[in-house]
Amino acid sequence: MGCKTLFFALSCILFAYYISAPIPENVEETWKVGTINALVKMVSFMATLFENIGLMKYEEVLSTLVKLDVTKPISDESITVTDTTFSGIPVRLYLPKRKSERQRPAVIYLHGGAFIIGSCKNSAYDLLNRETANKLDAVVVGVDFRLSPQYYFPAPIEDVLSVVKFFLQDKILERYRVDPMRICIAGDSCGATLTATVTQLLKNDPVFKNKIKAQALIYPGLQVIDSFMPSHQENEHGLLLTRDMAIKMLCLHLTRDEALPQAMRKNQHMPQESRHLFKFVNWSNFLPDKYKKNYIYMEPVLGKLHLSYSALLDSRLSPLLVNDSQLQKCPLTYIVTCQYDILRDDGLMYVTRLQNVGVNVVHDHLEDGFHGALSFMSSPFYLQLGIRIKDKYISWLEENL
Repeated sequence: MGCKTLFFALSCILFAYYISAPIPENVEETWKVGTINALVKMVSFMATLFENIGLMKYEEVLSTLVKLDVTKPISDESITVTDTTFSGIPVRLYLPKRKSERQRPAVIYLHGGAFIIGSCKNSAYDLLNRETANKLDAVVVGVDFRLSPQYYFPAPIEDVLSVVKFFLQDKILERYRVDPMRICIAGDSCGATLTATVTQLLKNDPVFKNKIKAQALIYPGLQVIDSFMPSHQENEHGLLLTRDMAIKMLCLHLTRDEALPQAMRKNQHMPQESRHLFKFVNWSNFLPDKYKKNYIYMEPVLGKLHLSYSALLDSRLSPLLVNDSQLQKCPLTYIVTCQYDILRDDGLMYVTRLQNVGVNVVHDHLEDGFHGALSFMSSPFYLQLGIRIKDKYISWLEENL
């Protein structure tokens, strides 16, 4: 009883502490956002505590809670929902029931979760993909790629590529009556990172380069080179996702060695041989002036981390690192960025770089938005912001796919 009482008291103290954090004035549903923000940060704190005392790993605590939200593949009057595998990778398939004279569009959706948690079967993604299939009369594929730290980078990329290439086979497209000229890859957060990476890789593959019509990136993370972007500094203690949480989860995608997150917090994680990459992520060249404010660009400090991680130099982890000739091949692109998101500047820079090379980009910036809102679209954590992002995304798909 003593341990339970202590745990309850600690939870109350933490909740009281986090609920008192200020919420930006232009954010709607202040009490809901404040409550969700407090709960998320309280869970992260407890997960860190559990790891430090040897009870559970940080990601195990988060994963245990997220798994409580996994849904069954329940069909309805409009959509047939099934769990199956494509090339050995678990997927959830949404097929419209109504008969259509023409071939359907298709969306391959990649869930968020910082590469360490989440599933296409979580309630928010099930709702999103079900509504996408229904409104667009589209085939939708949700992908359950492998997660870290059980499987490090680049395992998720390998899984997504396997699923996409399997789905793009002529016989599979014919089976599901999919129009091969109307296929989109989409995702949020780390799923948006995967979307950008996989789209770039497919556009360089002669077999598949003409088979992706569009990509949709919802608050994407697109580089790990510079951890002192203006948005990182502005939103260091921001809503839902803090800078420290983001660094911890990203590093778990690469290693369990604590030296990497410690170096990344100081922007001292890049090796000496990485200086040539800075030109691709120099925010002073690519951010619109209103987001630069009074911040001064400073290059990351090189060579401080004794261990070297090749993934830090890999454009598959940081899609912003590809050169302009590669970016020029990208298809029609939709990008959502949020003002109160530490990853905001990644998306803003990608918009600028894509537009600079002539790619057709539609950009929605939400001045009252924050990272992870799309995950809160059902009771009891229902946010109008999440619904608004969903509606904008689906409307763009309706118009462009």
